Amino acid sequence: MSGHVVPLKVYFAIFATLMVLTAVTVRVAFINLGPFNAAVALGIATTKAVLVILYFMHVRYGSKLTWVVILAGFFWLGILLALTMTDYITRSLPHLPT
Repeated sequence: MSGHVVPLKVYFAIFATLMVLTAVTVRVAFINLGPFNAAVALGIATTKAVLVILYFMHVRYGSKLTWVVILAGFFWLGILLALTMTDYITRSLPHLPT
């Protein structure tokens, strides 16, 4: 089985992009964006994770089955995050008398 050969300049470009995004993350952490701090940090982290998954894990050149497995994983992660956020948001609601 022969794999897809990715030119080294792609890896270096992705690495440079990840380093720039890390610097942006650090820079944004010191800027007060109010409630958008977490959203910006999560957006940058998501972008970095997608780059790592696509290029360093070779998913971009993988089969359709690989894409299905990756998308299923993100689907389940979305369900987990939605349930977690539902719990977190409802903690500040007033408790009903029992």
